[in-house]
Amino acid sequence: METEWRPVKQARTHELVLESIERMVLAGELKAGDRLPPERELATALGVSRSALREALRVMESTGVLVAQVGRGPDAGARIVRNPDDALGRVLRLHLALGSYGLADVLEARVLLERSSVEAAARSASAQDLDAAEALLAGMAEAGADPARFNELDTRFHVLIARGSGNALVSTLTAAVRESVRTLILRAEEGAEDWPTTAARLNAEHAELLRLIRAGEGARAAELVERHIREFHGTLVDEEPRG
Repeated sequence: METEWRPVKQARTHELVLESIERMVLAGELKAGDRLPPERELATALGVSRSALREALRVMESTGVLVAQVGRGPDAGARIVRNPDDALGRVLRLHLALGSYGLADVLEARVLLERSSVEAAARSASAQDLDAAEALLAGMAEAGADPARFNELDTRFHVLIARGSGNALVSTLTAAVRESVRTLILRAEEGAEDWPTTAARLNAEHAELLRLIRAGEGARAAELVERHIREFHGTLVDEEPRG
């Protein structure tokens, strides 16, 4: 009987390093806040070159599970962190640009996430979170003539409300989805025919949304945030190229 040969698994060295570190995280041997050994020491322990190790660490940094500080001192080196918001936003923005997802998909995802988060925020948001959201409203009112500043504060407002839901994953996903379309929203704001009037309307809706959340009226807040998103975000979908 002939022997059946099968292809062996091939992997680049940095991928093996990633697998090794991932196994340690899943086994609980590495936790958020843990510092990795110095580069030379870690490369020797893993039996890999320092260049392969650096490539693996760059991948981990781009996915938001590691932060690397150059130089010397107590803060230097690589450390495991829990900060996926920015990384997920970057990844989703790239996939959106590549056509992996359409704007309509992003719109529907945002509606689902924010309806859920404002309803939960109406039940559980802290007074501190709601006061911080109030301060962002004031900032948006002052920044009305500056679309870029308004856009920045608008993003922070929606993410803060999502965090008020008490669900960390919903908050992270909301931040990622909102970040993925931040540039498109800014472009639409800068191109608005009468931006000051549009900014005032958007902020009035923000203020009403916050009032409903403070009052514990989650169902009405959910209806309002969906309308708020669809009326403005929906214009981006209408303008998306077809084909």
